[in-house]
Amino acid sequence: MLKILLVILLGILVVLALVAAASFFANLQFNKNVDKEVRDFFGDVESRHDIIQMDDLDGLPPVVQKWLERSQVVGKERITAVRLKQKAFMRIKEGGPWMPADVQQYFRVDKPGFIWKVRVNMAPLLYFAGRDKYEKGSGHMLIKVLSLVKVADAKGNEIDQGSMLRYLAETVWFPSAALNSYIEWEEVDANSARAVMTYGGMTVSGLFTFNQEGDVINFIARRYGNFDGRYLEKNWIINVWEHKEFNGIRIPAAGEVTWELETGDYNWYRFEIKEIEYNKPAGY
Repeated sequence: MLKILLVILLGILVVLALVAAASFFANLQFNKNVDKEVRDFFGDVESRHDIIQMDDLDGLPPVVQKWLERSQVVGKERITAVRLKQKAFMRIKEGGPWMPADVQQYFRVDKPGFIWKVRVNMAPLLYFAGRDKYEKGSGHMLIKVLSLVKVADAKGNEIDQGSMLRYLAETVWFPSAALNSYIEWEEVDANSARAVMTYGGMTVSGLFTFNQEGDVINFIARRYGNFDGRYLEKNWIINVWEHKEFNGIRIPAAGEVTWELETGDYNWYRFEIKEIEYNKPAGY
């Protein structure tokens, strides 16, 4: 009996070792693929960086002008490329456990797009790797458990719309993007303005809300999400509770992302910006 148990235990250990080895090499390949995507993404990024002047803000709603001044972009180079790191927590269902995540993200502004890479620790020895991308007007989400088992490979109009809205919301991390021609601003009241983004044959919009000092504190938009296997358009909300200065630019540094559902608010993503670099079009 003891010999049988030892054989079973040895078999389990061998299987675990094989899975661990396969996961290790799959993760190396996953990272290699994303690194190549980042190089291609930045391959033709604009290298010219004009200095933003006060008159560049003319015509914008007063609250947007106040935000850009508060962000300290005036007198600095226009941002064309961004890379950043986040420490985050996410959960994949309402009431589910919060899982720690390490994030790298890359943006370009002249041709709006991003690449987001994440590793989420689901449990000891269990993780998933993800890559979300918005490029040339199209989105693509890829998720693999242990970098091996594909559990999401999402494309299509709903993904394009959601990715585009995400880019619009995340321009708060590189505020001079608000001056690009693909974004138009509409005054709503003294503390809010609607941004309308048109690119690649699609138009999306979202409402930015600011505090009295001019910092962004909230973004809300109607965004498509996948709920129980169906794409539905719901309110998608980002609330910000901390701002910091990185490389001379003041940006939102911590916050939470929420879906507003019939069953209540589904808070699913919490983030903190750990570092950010501008006009450095290269991978980490």
